[in-house]
Amino acid sequence: MHLEKQGKAPIYEALLKYKSMRVVPFDVPGHKQGKGNPELTEFLGEKCLSVDVNSMKPLDNLVHPVSVIKEAEELAADAFGAHHAFFMVNGTTSAVQAMIMSVCKRGEKVIMPRNVHRSAINALIISGAIPVYVNPGVNKKLGIPLGMSINDVKKAIEENPDAKAIFINNPTYYGICSDLKSITELAHRHDMYVLVDEAHGSHFYFGPNMPVNAMAAGADMAAVSMHKTGGSLTQSSFLLKGERLSTGHVRQTINLTQTTSGSYLLLASLDISRRNLALGGKSIFEKATALANYAREEINKIGGYYAFSTELINGDSVYDFDQTKLSIHTRDIGLAGIEVYDILRDDYGIQIELGDIGNILAIISVGDRALALERLVSSLSEIKRLYIRDKSGMLDHEYINPEVVLAPQQAFYSDQRSVAIKDSIGRISGEFVMCYPPGIPILAPGERITGEIIDYIAYAKAKGSSLTGTEDMSIENIRVLEE
Repeated sequence: MHLEKQGKAPIYEALLKYKSMRVVPFDVPGHKQGKGNPELTEFLGEKCLSVDVNSMKPLDNLVHPVSVIKEAEELAADAFGAHHAFFMVNGTTSAVQAMIMSVCKRGEKVIMPRNVHRSAINALIISGAIPVYVNPGVNKKLGIPLGMSINDVKKAIEENPDAKAIFINNPTYYGICSDLKSITELAHRHDMYVLVDEAHGSHFYFGPNMPVNAMAAGADMAAVSMHKTGGSLTQSSFLLKGERLSTGHVRQTINLTQTTSGSYLLLASLDISRRNLALGGKSIFEKATALANYAREEINKIGGYYAFSTELINGDSVYDFDQTKLSIHTRDIGLAGIEVYDILRDDYGIQIELGDIGNILAIISVGDRALALERLVSSLSEIKRLYIRDKSGMLDHEYINPEVVLAPQQAFYSDQRSVAIKDSIGRISGEFVMCYPPGIPILAPGERITGEIIDYIAYAKAKGSSLTGTEDMSIENIRVLEE
């Protein structure tokens, strides 16, 4: 990274210049710098609305950048150690989909862990690519999926030498990392591309003593959610690319689905956040890691909770651990993670990232403060005192290995009918069922519905999980393939 260049923020600077010119707008958006929507201007502020503008020559065009956006892309690539960086304004979802669609045609295989975000399986439905699932290891005590084992990846490659790519989470939602460098080297020896979902790993590029990032590991592409841990606005991300793929081809693929009206609020937030992290990321994430480790230590002193960390590292399916993820196992105090999640929000005014059947997750990043973490620790201590109960009868698993019968695209577009979930055992699902967050499917199109899955769905609903994915919003019915 060339630090002397990183002080620039070309998109932000171009917007400031545009604002100073007091241009009279006869283009879109129709609110005309906020004048046409005073309530929205009052809510978001005149400064914000005045730079919610359309593409024009002085501000470049995201679809075909030649000036300020092009320069901002080059600075981002330099900051992240990538060959090229694309600004993404349709979320990391569109970055994940662009990665898969850039390298896989209809009918071509991609090796991936089954605990991927739904955006990856959506990409298979859109593109017609065929998944070869490597079931991740599972930590039975915590009930969480781990990373991909090297031997499992080797086996998948041997059995599918025609696969085009390997897709890897770095890290998982819970902070667990696979051996990214070894898997990348193995894939490249077999002439396969390596695609990395780094939705939760933007800090890996800037923090000290972090797990290896995708570009440093030699991966071909990485989808990086700057808005999650890097400080940019929600829905803004980077798609990073190595040297093996054509920049023009990837941009064409992005442009298949990304808006032609890129938000300059999102673009500027990426530009400014990249500059902040390039210049000060080391100290920012050093502090975030220290705060997370302090909170982890204090939570483990309470007893009953287990805030897990690097002690899980086993050199394979848990090759490394992201210490900024404050993942906490709650089942030993007799509460599901989602119950603790709800109590924290409703009774203590604390919103954490997710609660699932056995765990909660607090994301610690650029904006966290020690006082807020003290409040979280004391609230968890009080919740234990007030709500602790016998843990017998609690569901003791989180990840269920799926039985994949059909490719996602084939299942999604097959003839289907709706049946009651309780009557669906043995049928093939035509849609998703997932708790959101984290958005990892319990069921995906083309997978066999089992009694274990139905029990899990019923338990998650009873505990208050937010279930999504089915056409039936009440999740009483599910669409299955016609037999």
